[in-house]
Amino acid sequence: MQKLTPTQIEALLQNLDGWVYENGSICKSYVFKDFKEAFSVMTRIAFEAEQQNHHPNWENVYNQLTIKLNTHDVGGITQNDFDLAILIEQIVNQR
Repeated sequence: MQKLTPTQIEALLQNLDGWVYENGSICKSYVFKDFKEAFSVMTRIAFEAEQQNHHPNWENVYNQLTIKLNTHDVGGITQNDFDLAILIEQIVNQR
């Protein structure tokens, strides 16, 4: 697993609507209809993240979900983070 450079990260972010690079992570916040919908999406993400053995840092308050991705093993962002972000977008867009 290779740590991406800031230039590589910014280029890959062009393909992820609403995701930003800050404080060593790629991040995005979502707002759902209610807590049940937010938690349902989190559960679906959790199963996929477990399958990839790559787990998000996240915070949920009622209908809001903030996700931060980085690869702790390399101390930065890798392609794994972008792969999970793409999968998260697919899950969120399926609701």
